Amino acid sequence: MNLLIDIGNTRIKFAIASDQIVETGFLPEFSEIEIDKLIRQKGGFNSCIVSAVRDLDQGMINNIKTRFSNFLILDENTMIPVKNNYQSKSSLGKDRLAAIVGAHNIFNKSHVLVIDFGTAVTFDLLEGENGYMGGTISPGLSTRFRALNEFTGKLPLFDKKETDLFIGTDTESAIITGVQNGMIFETQGYISYLEKKYPGLKVILTGGDADFFAKYLKSTIFAEPNLVFIGLNTILQYNA
Repeated sequence: MNLLIDIGNTRIKFAIASDQIVETGFLPEFSEIEIDKLIRQKGGFNSCIVSAVRDLDQGMINNIKTRFSNFLILDENTMIPVKNNYQSKSSLGKDRLAAIVGAHNIFNKSHVLVIDFGTAVTFDLLEGENGYMGGTISPGLSTRFRALNEFTGKLPLFDKKETDLFIGTDTESAIITGVQNGMIFETQGYISYLEKKYPGLKVILTGGDADFFAKYLKSTIFAEPNLVFIGLNTILQYNA
């Protein structure tokens, strides 16, 4: 079995996989103690891959890797089964890279737009056989709500809320509709533009807010919450 670990901006997620994702969960921290606890609870693992948005302590990594016959830290030098045309590969988010590989695994040579709704919302384009072309990064849903609260004098903090309103009638509904509809129009705009350029474009949504936005989009989309893990597992097998 393979252990897949995704260290993000706010949470540490793990998955257990063979050829398919078997189980997912969360870790309170990335440490030798938590990895050993997971091994005791779930049984032994042959291989492990780690994707992280931050630098990891090398001494801890050296100790953890002794638990596995095959251990991989995803970085810009890791071999992947997709041509990567991104110019600044060292600064490309590893979760974005894994998601692109996951999309390639699912749709092979198709044109694919991957939209990841997390702390940031990212749009990444896979152009068939030409590979990964790049993408965009903008603030995610919770980040936009927090920005209005933190960078203004009196605007309160709200959270996402399902609503059919287009125009707010008070401060709460004005903020909620403004933030959410802004992201909906932004997302639909990217999709509509790229659908004209790439007929047959596949659109995959992933990330914590993917299910929330899926119901508001007009285009045909695929929601895959485990897209990053599918990519990590593919990369791990590709480097075996």
